[in-house]
Amino acid sequence: MMKRGSAELILIGVLATLTQSHAADRKILVYTRNYTPDGKGYVHDNIAASVAAIKKMGAEKGFAVDTPEGPGVFTAENLKQYSALVFSNSNNEAFANDTQREAFKDFIESGGGFVGIHSATGSERNWPYYWFVIGGKFLRHPPMQKFTIRVKDAGHPATAHMPANFEWEDECYLHNYLNPAMHVLLVTDPAQLKDPKRVNRPADLLGDSFPLAWTNHVERGRVFYTALGHKKEHYSDPLLYKHIQAGIIWAMGDQGK
Repeated sequence: MMKRGSAELILIGVLATLTQSHAADRKILVYTRNYTPDGKGYVHDNIAASVAAIKKMGAEKGFAVDTPEGPGVFTAENLKQYSALVFSNSNNEAFANDTQREAFKDFIESGGGFVGIHSATGSERNWPYYWFVIGGKFLRHPPMQKFTIRVKDAGHPATAHMPANFEWEDECYLHNYLNPAMHVLLVTDPAQLKDPKRVNRPADLLGDSFPLAWTNHVERGRVFYTALGHKKEHYSDPLLYKHIQAGIIWAMGDQGK
């Protein structure tokens, strides 16, 4: 008769194998397309650093990372293999045609996760559905500077490690067409920014709690966005690294509501 201790060890081994198998099945797509027909769109020099950081996150948390470059990956059949799509510093035209847009839409609404990082709100500038999903449309940013960020929801996994208030140097992204259903995680007071174009702000940019990071639900899909992350050094900073890592895991459906 097998001893109890040996049986427990076998059970632990089986559970560990099942856990590793489940982790190996989880995969995300990290997409960084920056495209305009005239080739004049701005391309961030942080892309390689952001992708490297996300691959490291995957190794730590047990999910695989694919990094295709072209929009041809956006088919309904191909997207079935992913738990989440991450648009990391993408910009301008993410897709080449409406069939790809429809595949993206179906993926989200069927329960896929979506994560946008920094300039991802500058993608698909002519597609209102994309603005609705990611939470807003990039308008502009004041010059790079230090500003104070406040944590609006300290209970979310993506902000639980952050101090209540902290100083951060970045491009402070201003958005319009904000989705009123978003759940705000981080905010700043735009009045504190050095902004030469302050008088030209539309009415929806006023107030002392302008959102910088948020979550959103679109049908069955879970969406996380952070405006932080302009500098390539940011992606080795534990504050942003943990913020993005927890956001990705949450979007995959592994944490909270």
